[in-house]
Amino acid sequence: MKDKAIYKMHANICKVLANPLRIEIIDIINDSEKSFSELQQRTNALKSNLSQHLSLMVSLGILSGRKSGINSYFKLSSPKVAQACRIMREVLIENIKKQNDIIS
Repeated sequence: MKDKAIYKMHANICKVLANPLRIEIIDIINDSEKSFSELQQRTNALKSNLSQHLSLMVSLGILSGRKSGINSYFKLSSPKVAQACRIMREVLIENIKKQNDIIS
């Protein structure tokens, strides 16, 4: 039974990561904590939209957030989050290369 709960939690994380902006956020935050304004500037996302994405990612434990005065800062809850995204990107690139080899 407990195994089924882990599968459900895993699926929920994958659903959250099935959004290009959220993956971009993970890529940007990968190496260091970033402020909300820096994330907004780098993603060109609307404030309200970015805020919703960040809030969801914090609530599911993908990111952690802190406030300092009027500024909000975000970082990955674990470097393994970025590692998982990098691995999936590598699989995608390998698949694209295989498809190109078939076409060529």
